[in-house]
Amino acid sequence: MTTAPELLTVPEVMARLKVGRSKVYDLIRSNRLASIKIDGSRRVPVEAVHDFIQSQLAEAA
Repeated sequence: MTTAPELLTVPEVMARLKVGRSKVYDLIRSNRLASIKIDGSRRVPVEAVHDFIQSQLAEAA
């Protein structure tokens, strides 16, 4: 049995990326950060945060 990915709230993503709320929603809107909506609440898989960081590191190289 596989486990479901851990989901983060927007404030948790803000803390991990050290950015503001509007920046997180900007990244979601521009499809640079994957997310899902559960009953009106936005959730971001931990893997999506890791993928975003890796893509930023690759761009910087």
